[in-house]
Amino acid sequence: MSYIGNGPPLLAQYGVESFDGGGTSFTLSKPATTATVLVFIDGVRQTPTDAYSVSGVTLTTTATTPSGTDNVTVQFLGDVVDFGEPSDDSVSTAKIQDDAVTADKLANSINTEIAANTAKVTNATHTGDVTGATALTIAADAVDIAMLSATGTADSTTFLRGDNAWASAGGDNTPAFMAVLEGSDTVSSGGVERINFNVEKYDTDNAYDNTTNYRFTVPAGEGGAYMIFFQAMIEDADNGYDIDHLEPQIRVNGTARWAFTDLMNSSLERRYFTVHGGPIILALEAADYVDCACYVQTSNGGDLKFVAGGSGASWYGRTYFCGYKLIGVS
Repeated sequence: MSYIGNGPPLLAQYGVESFDGGGTSFTLSKPATTATVLVFIDGVRQTPTDAYSVSGVTLTTTATTPSGTDNVTVQFLGDVVDFGEPSDDSVSTAKIQDDAVTADKLANSINTEIAANTAKVTNATHTGDVTGATALTIAADAVDIAMLSATGTADSTTFLRGDNAWASAGGDNTPAFMAVLEGSDTVSSGGVERINFNVEKYDTDNAYDNTTNYRFTVPAGEGGAYMIFFQAMIEDADNGYDIDHLEPQIRVNGTARWAFTDLMNSSLERRYFTVHGGPIILALEAADYVDCACYVQTSNGGDLKFVAGGSGASWYGRTYFCGYKLIGVS
């Protein structure tokens, strides 16, 4: 019979495989199921499930097949097609029926997490460093330094600031120095004379020169406010009582920044006199230098002497020069 147009579809022809008998397990050429194959032994059709089963490519008979050549025949009725898993994000909400996803279909991991969270809410009491059933309390002394996120180094010399950083407490008044006059220094009447404090008692930053210029120089990076003062004992060099005019000075870079005039009349002239310079707060920058001087005059024009006023270079001598940097003052 002739057809106009396309002819009737051809029926698919599925494969036939034969195996030698004598065993109970046979390997098929492609995956199948018990329902998609017919098994014949010596030409006799076998009953599915009772006589055989198929899983993947393995055919298993319930009894040992008779020995023979190609006497176990398998007729495939169709192919098992693996459609695989849908691609990620390929199943839309519209493709899922309402109420199709039930609680028993949820992933076990989700159920486990839900159960765990429920347990946290209903747990009777937490113990250890964090205790309580509803409102939790951290035990005293439970949070140690290692648990903090602060920057810097925590040790016995630092404290925790409000910006969560460890910092050194306070500070020290350095640079600091103190120098005294050992022996005596003779000077002429009628001029400004530098006082040469020649023995250091302390000098934290090695900033005082006690051999050449007899002055303190502000080290690099140490600019700021400094407290400066000095004291000097002055003697009439010829042992007379002729001192009549003294003006102690604190100088910065050679210019007087503090001065005081003590002018005496003839009835007050004396052999010894102690002058004081400061105390004064000076705003100094790095490389500024500070020294001490005194305008000295006698009524007869004779020399004077700056003297230690103590026993040798005594710490408690009357002629000394000292200073230190102030904390928190610029």
